[in-house]
Amino acid sequence: MDGQDSDDPKQSTADMTVFVQNLLQQMQSRFQAMSDSIVTKIDEMGSRIDELEQSINDLRTEMGVEGSPSPSGAPRPKPEESKSPVDSA
Repeated sequence: MDGQDSDDPKQSTADMTVFVQNLLQQMQSRFQAMSDSIVTKIDEMGSRIDELEQSINDLRTEMGVEGSPSPSGAPRPKPEESKSPVDSA
């Protein structure tokens, strides 16, 4: 009979520790790669949005409406706040 595992539980524990450390390192590497990919895509989207904004501004200038505010930047009129009587109970 091979009693190697029961004779040396410290070796089994050390092997398991190495396995878990390697697994965690692989997971960390994969998460880092995914994170880098996401950040890169967000940066690309930001650049595209900047280019789109510039194109819109160029078109507005060509149309001669550079003085009017953009729809997203237009201040919205505030609804009048209705003052309700405060109950003093």
